[in-house]
Amino acid sequence: MHTFIRNISLAAVMGTTLLLAGCATVEDVKKAQSTADQAMSAAQAAQQTANAAQTQAQSAMSAAQTAQQSASRANSGVTDLNTKVEGVSQDVDTLKSSRRRGQRG
Repeated sequence: MHTFIRNISLAAVMGTTLLLAGCATVEDVKKAQSTADQAMSAAQAAQQTANAAQTQAQSAMSAAQTAQQSASRANSGVTDLNTKVEGVSQDVDTLKSSRRRGQRG
């Protein structure tokens, strides 16, 4: 974007120089300056828009990273709960088998 602004400014200076070299009228010079000013204003507005977009993109990336961390913690919690459920299930199976052995069939 800085290159764009520099190019616009250079074009305005060159255009003004060419107009002056060609015996341009004061009106022509003022018109060229006005056009250059408008181009500079548009370039600055584009730079501000690009900066705002960059800020929003960085915020979105931060939010995505936070969401990923939360998902990882939740997944870890699910894994821990699955391990506990498997342990309880094995305990129940062990109790069932020992109870069957203790009864007469």
